[in-house]
Amino acid sequence: MLELAFSARDLARTRLAVSPLWEVVTSLRALQSERIRPLHLRWAARTRPHLHELPLLTALVPAQGYVPDFLNPPAPSAVPSFDAELAAVTRTGPERIRADLGRLTRWTPDVQALHDDPAAGLTRLADELGRYWEVALAPYWPRLRAVLEADVLHQSRRFAAEGAAAVLRELNPHVEWGEEVLSIPKSLCGSSGSLAGRGLLLVPSAFVGPSVLIVNAPPDAVQMCYPTRGVGTLWEQAPARVPDAVAAVLGKSRALLLAELAEPASTTELARRTGLSAAGVSQHLGALRAAGIVTSHRAGRSVLYQRTAVADTLLAAAAG
Repeated sequence: MLELAFSARDLARTRLAVSPLWEVVTSLRALQSERIRPLHLRWAARTRPHLHELPLLTALVPAQGYVPDFLNPPAPSAVPSFDAELAAVTRTGPERIRADLGRLTRWTPDVQALHDDPAAGLTRLADELGRYWEVALAPYWPRLRAVLEADVLHQSRRFAAEGAAAVLRELNPHVEWGEEVLSIPKSLCGSSGSLAGRGLLLVPSAFVGPSVLIVNAPPDAVQMCYPTRGVGTLWEQAPARVPDAVAAVLGKSRALLLAELAEPASTTELARRTGLSAAGVSQHLGALRAAGIVTSHRAGRSVLYQRTAVADTLLAAAAG
């Protein structure tokens, strides 16, 4: 069992972020696994044929086992861009690269070349990371980011209402919180120790799971990548059920939007799901927000909308 000891300072420095690079690592691990989740099968079928073009990256990110920590530097903001995180990777020093590579259990000629010449190897690695991003994730990033930002919003509101300990206690079945110690099955991560005031960075992912992944690389904050909420809506969305009584009062479009907001979503995501224009969605949401039926919160560059308790009561009464 891995145990991470918290101080009051660590709890105060616990934060959440969306990370494109964590999605690169977790999605590539999923692609290289023989047991990919059925949810991702169609995406995997479109992406796997390109993996042979990325020999260094695929060697560094196996289906199981250790992934070099320098591939996942702490996100510099709540919703950083892929380019910003990639730039942080390219600034990694040669000593750190060689130390991380020394923990790999399987070396290939490409890994050896990175070890022998980190500067040239980083240039090649950055190119492969960029090509993987463009093929595997960039076309789907708006919907991925919407799901991840919705989870960050949900957890942030729980932080505000119940505190960090309450969030950590219910974050994932594989994580246990008690007596100021976070406990995780040892098979999933590294060694026990103290956070030593570095804090914890929580990163939701659509591809990790059912367990969590940990990066514990002093002096950076400890990172925990955990399965996001709402991943079932990522690739396919069943039509939301719109009660006729609500549609009769609000109109079909606004009732449909209300039904779709079981989880927070952006204007762009709602337009994709419903077939309404983005401008029309924005206008309807403005009216619903003015009536106190939905609320909005900024998450990075996006604005996410969510039903209020009034809306939940209205839908429940109509369904009953």
